[in-house]
Amino acid sequence: MTRTPQEVFADHGQRLGTGDLGHIAGNYTEDTVLITPEGAYHGRDGVRRVIGRLLADLPDADWQLDPQFAGGVLFLRWTAATATHQVTDGTDTFVFRDGLISAQTVRYTLTDLPR
Repeated sequence: MTRTPQEVFADHGQRLGTGDLGHIAGNYTEDTVLITPEGAYHGRDGVRRVIGRLLADLPDADWQLDPQFAGGVLFLRWTAATATHQVTDGTDTFVFRDGLISAQTVRYTLTDLPR
């Protein structure tokens, strides 16, 4: 039985918590595309690159998520904060296919926290 988008997203959150990029990439189709303001990244190598940057930007972050599902699509607004940085405008869109993520957009602005 194919996982629902909600199940995939819940699993995705758990995998992100491990920091293991290979494990995270397993939730994406082989032909996935991730689109960022810097360009489009393809396949699981693209996942490792984009998600690797996100995790490097926000290590051990406190995440606040506001997911909105509509069928096989998820619009996600999010914020995150670390000891030194924050994101207050994170937005992602996920497209799900056959129990995996087949496309994702990723956009956020990383800012320094005031000292």
